[in-house]
Amino acid sequence: MSAASDFFIVLPEVILAVFAMAALMVAVYTGKDKLAVTLTWATAGLFVALALWIGFAGQGDRIAFGGMFIDDPFARFAKVVILVSAAAVLVMSQDYMTRHGLLRFEFPILVTLAVLGMQMMVSSGDLMALYMGLELQSLALYVVAAMRRDSVRSTEAGLKYFVLGALSSGLLLYGASLTYGFAGTTLFSGIFDSLSGDVPTGLLIGLVFMLAGLAFKVSAAPFHMWTPDVYEGSPTPVTAFFATAPKVAAMALIARLAQDAFGAIPGQWGQVLAALAVASMFLGAIAAIGQKDIKRLMAYSSIATWGLR
Repeated sequence: MSAASDFFIVLPEVILAVFAMAALMVAVYTGKDKLAVTLTWATAGLFVALALWIGFAGQGDRIAFGGMFIDDPFARFAKVVILVSAAAVLVMSQDYMTRHGLLRFEFPILVTLAVLGMQMMVSSGDLMALYMGLELQSLALYVVAAMRRDSVRSTEAGLKYFVLGALSSGLLLYGASLTYGFAGTTLFSGIFDSLSGDVPTGLLIGLVFMLAGLAFKVSAAPFHMWTPDVYEGSPTPVTAFFATAPKVAAMALIARLAQDAFGAIPGQWGQVLAALAVASMFLGAIAAIGQKDIKRLMAYSSIATWGLR
């Protein structure tokens, strides 16, 4: 496949990246926060336009960059949900963010970069593409969680999210390195082919480490410890964003990793996901009983409903 064909397949992601960089340059060299409202509406409009384009123009299964990027109906559905939910959060957040003095030009740009990372996650067909998309999303969300700079709780939320997110990224990266070492490739299709015979124990350990790292992103027990504090400390629109688009992206990534890379051994990863689901439903339901803060209640509800998914 030619470079032009590959570029056309990833064009929505390229548009988001170019838009984020252009908006950052324009805002820095002009009125900065005076453009926040206009930039927020423009970002939401771009998300809706891309969702319509992806939803109606996408056809069949397409692979770019030697299998590192996959554009199929599953990825397109997840992208449309992510874009629409992010656009809705941006539109609904304007009044709240303006009243509390939080509507800065960085907010829609950071959301754009996070959405770009999510789009990379749901279309990843390679461990390197997976990690790049995950980290792009996470680094933007760390900053968004601490947007309220004069609030101790918001600062605490951003710090906890960053520290525990770094831990989960380390687990994921270690699992990916083990998987590469035993499979000899980072492509999901190559990992799938390597499972045709006896499955090495190291490969299974790598799978467990990767699922543990991804479980953090969907706040599955016992990797949920960051969720109540981050939900409580973040601005309300940011909490709404955390509860929607990132969860869709992480769930889609787990599904793609399990099916495309380790689909030949469903019995192994199925046990891990079942254990996470049971623990999440039990802990989320029990811990929510004593909550008095609505955001913390939402956090434990999110933990419990992950198990139901």
